[in-house]
Amino acid sequence: MVTIATSIESQIRLNDGVEMPKFGLGVYQSPKGEETEMSVMHSLKHKYRMIDTAEIYRNEDDCGRAIRKSGIPRKDIFLVTKLWENGAKSCQSHFTNSLERLGLDYVDMYLIHSPKGKKIVETYKAMLEIKAQGRIRSVGVSNFGVHHLQGLEQAGLPPPSVNQIELHPWQRKEDIVAYCQQKGIHLMAYSPLARGKHFGDKDLVKLAQKYNKTEAQVLVRWCVQHGFIVIPKSTSPKRIEENADVFDFSIDKEDMNFLDNLPEKSVGWNPCVEPWEG
Repeated sequence: MVTIATSIESQIRLNDGVEMPKFGLGVYQSPKGEETEMSVMHSLKHKYRMIDTAEIYRNEDDCGRAIRKSGIPRKDIFLVTKLWENGAKSCQSHFTNSLERLGLDYVDMYLIHSPKGKKIVETYKAMLEIKAQGRIRSVGVSNFGVHHLQGLEQAGLPPPSVNQIELHPWQRKEDIVAYCQQKGIHLMAYSPLARGKHFGDKDLVKLAQKYNKTEAQVLVRWCVQHGFIVIPKSTSPKRIEENADVFDFSIDKEDMNFLDNLPEKSVGWNPCVEPWEG
C-alpha cells in the first residue's frame, strides 16, 4: 500500500538508508541569475527542504548561493544535481565542477541525467566511488526505462535510490512505475504540472473547482497520492507557496481513476525509450 505524504516536511527512507524529503522545488529552465536565487530562497523560507538542479540547467551556482544565504543548516537541505555527460572520467571531473559551482562540500543525491549513449555502467560505478568518499550521500538515475534498470542489475550493481522521470496524469509510465516499486526504487516526478500544457482543460478546471484548489495543486496532489517524490517548478513566489499547499485535501477515488485513464502524451523528451548500450 502506498503511504501518502501528509505534510511538506514528510520524509522517505531510500533503499540506501538515506532520508529524503518527498517534496521539493525543481529549477529546470529557471533563468540563470537572481531570479532563480530568489525563488530558491523563497521556497526554503516556506518550508521546502529539497532543491533539484542539474549541470545542464546552468543554475547550480544560483541554487548554491541561495542555500548558503538561507541561514538554514546545510544538513537540513537536500540538494539534488545531475551529470549530463556520461563516462567515468567525465563523472569525476564534472562532479567536481558541480561542487565548485554550488559552493558546497557534498551533494545529497547525484543522478545520471539520461541513459542516452554508452558508458552507463562505468558512470554508475564512478558515482558509487564518489559516494564512498563521502561527497555524495545517495546515487540515482533519471529518465531510465525498465531495460536500463535491468541493465544495471545485470551488471551486478546496487539499485539506484530513485528514478526521476516525467510523471503526471498524461504521462504515467505504468511499466516503469511498477518495476521501480517492485525493486524498491523510489519514483521522483518531474514536470508534474505537465508544463502547464493542460491548464484550462475543462475537466481539470472542473476538478480544481470541486476541491477549491488550483489546477496545479490538483496535479501535484495526484503525484502525492501515488506516493511519488514531487518537484514542481516555479519562479513565482505566490505559486511556489500554492504548489506546496496540497496536504489539506485528498482527491477521491473516482477522480483519481479518471486522472489515471487520461490519454498519454509527453510534454518533454523521453530518453526512457533509448536502447540500452551499457
